Amino acid sequence: MDLMQLNKERKHISEISSKNDGQKVTVAGWIYDQRDLGKIRFIVLRDISGQIQVTALKDKSSKEIFDAMAKTSRESVVVITGEVKKSDKAPEGREIIPESFEVLANAAQPLPIDVSDFSKTELPKRLDYRFLDLHRRRAQAIFKVQSTLLQAYREFMVSNETIEANFPAIIGSSSEGGTELFSANYFEKKAFLSQSCQLYKQMLACSMEKVFAVFTVWRAEKHNTVRHLNESRQFDYEQAFANEFVVMDVLARCVQHMVKRVVELNAEELKLLDVKLNIPGVKYIPFSEVAEIMKKEKIHMGADDLSGEAEKKLGEMYPDTIVFVHDWPLSGKPFYIMPKGEKLSCGFDAIYQGMEISSGGQRVHLPELLTERLKAKGLNPKDFTSYIDSFRYGAPPHAGWGMGVERLTMLILGLTNIREAVLFPRDRDRLTP
Repeated sequence: MDLMQLNKERKHISEISSKNDGQKVTVAGWIYDQRDLGKIRFIVLRDISGQIQVTALKDKSSKEIFDAMAKTSRESVVVITGEVKKSDKAPEGREIIPESFEVLANAAQPLPIDVSDFSKTELPKRLDYRFLDLHRRRAQAIFKVQSTLLQAYREFMVSNETIEANFPAIIGSSSEGGTELFSANYFEKKAFLSQSCQLYKQMLACSMEKVFAVFTVWRAEKHNTVRHLNESRQFDYEQAFANEFVVMDVLARCVQHMVKRVVELNAEELKLLDVKLNIPGVKYIPFSEVAEIMKKEKIHMGADDLSGEAEKKLGEMYPDTIVFVHDWPLSGKPFYIMPKGEKLSCGFDAIYQGMEISSGGQRVHLPELLTERLKAKGLNPKDFTSYIDSFRYGAPPHAGWGMGVERLTMLILGLTNIREAVLFPRDRDRLTP
């Protein structure tokens, strides 16, 4: 097979319409299903855009094609050229009568997992064979939506006159002061995989004012939940001359734009996944008010943090709404969040569909206060010397946030396990494929 020629001649299945009736087309893809009725053989061919029935008649098709259709296994890769015909009995209303049938790759049998759209294979086993699980239309739909979210995020940020940046994934000390880091040998030094690009995006915002990134983070926390990963991606944003309310507004408009683009571009995927998606509204609530609400509802939450149950309740009370919980207790936020008086902070969390999607706030840009906050958190300012020094030479007030790519995908699509929103998940037990 001349692949250059194939790319010139090939037609995606979704492009085939009544205009092609009676015409010869070339299609390529995977055998999704097959049936043998003796004198008639059918296969359903699937490519990234859709599927179509291919029908061979024993008396009218060549013996070579008729036999090949029977011998070629499901999920094998084939190229077929044939005439398009209208057919009321075909699944998509049209079929191809093959004139040539070429196998590019045979799929070994039996398949280790069920790759139908109604697969009963459990998620752990599907992840063991993720490369094959990605043949499923439902799996593909999830990542088509995620692709739209990534592109829409960049669209919004570019329209917001924001600079895209890349930041180091290898760091010399904790970004956030925690101890759950993956360590690595970096020549003669000890290094860590980054928990966050937090410190670096602050440094850049203090020069270039508005910056964004899609950044991979690693957290060595020994959890086994349906909402956490040990390697994940984040949408990150930082803005100079801003407080927490400025960047909360940016976050709200960004998520609204992203959801709008999914509604516009992924109607077929949403239908396949049985998701009705609405552009979210926005609600602002102080932490103290949320605490009162949860007390009345008899829902436990910490003195300086929301519980999962509290987040879920907010989702029930304010469906299809981004709920910004602000004026967060200072004790519940990292050292780099600006204090607001003695007990409160300029930090916030954003809750959407009953789960946190983002955390952020105004940052400490004053070196003396930053040193004080590090000590208050039990951290050694000497470990953050270069970070503190970056604010000694004209650093404006600034604020920002981070938002999980997989978490947002999970919530938008109503997935029950975040691992479904990751191509190749990394958690406490999984390092392959």
